[in-house]
Amino acid sequence: MAIAERRPGTKIGLTSRVNGAGHLKALTIYLMVVAAHWVEHGVQAIQIYVLGMPRPQSLGLIGQIWPFLFTSELLHWAYAAFMLAGLVLMRHSFTGSARRWWNLALWIQVWHFFEHLILLVQWWAGVNLAGRPVPTSVIQLVLPRVELHLIYNMIVLIPLLVAVSLHWFSRDGGALAEPGDTAPDGTAPQDHAERHAEAAPATETRCTCAARFAVPD
Repeated sequence: MAIAERRPGTKIGLTSRVNGAGHLKALTIYLMVVAAHWVEHGVQAIQIYVLGMPRPQSLGLIGQIWPFLFTSELLHWAYAAFMLAGLVLMRHSFTGSARRWWNLALWIQVWHFFEHLILLVQWWAGVNLAGRPVPTSVIQLVLPRVELHLIYNMIVLIPLLVAVSLHWFSRDGGALAEPGDTAPDGTAPQDHAERHAEAAPATETRCTCAARFAVPD
């Protein structure tokens, strides 16, 4: 996928940046935040199942330092919002099979975000679902919170990593693109491929994400 050359003095929106020259950086930061969140969940699970700490006191790493962020639902909601925003903003960079896996992660995260929004509203309003003593999400009526959100994050992470793998190792020129897919500048990926073929001899090597999203000098 190639990015159209922009005119001097024109402003680039956030969507164009994270799908253009800044795509590799944006995707890397996004995956680092996802990894950090998994560390938090892992620490919380260790606190409960290994250290035998009571669940209300098992607040992960950040929660031990700033308990308010954990108990107020703000930290959980902020991460869910960040995760959803990244899936929406960077969706345009993914084509073909990678796009389908990315979309799957996106729609699962929509529900995950909705669950955290319910929890945040309950904390803010002081009224909990089903008269529970603490904010409770819909599926939490059936499954304990820690285990439930581990499952949520797992079923989002799996299609996300599949999408990134397909996207990262795809051939240049939009080999995974499907009819109707468009590049961030609004043109068809196959048009980019044709222009690349005219400008340079074809190769069988696979390119890196950084090379695919570099802006021409």
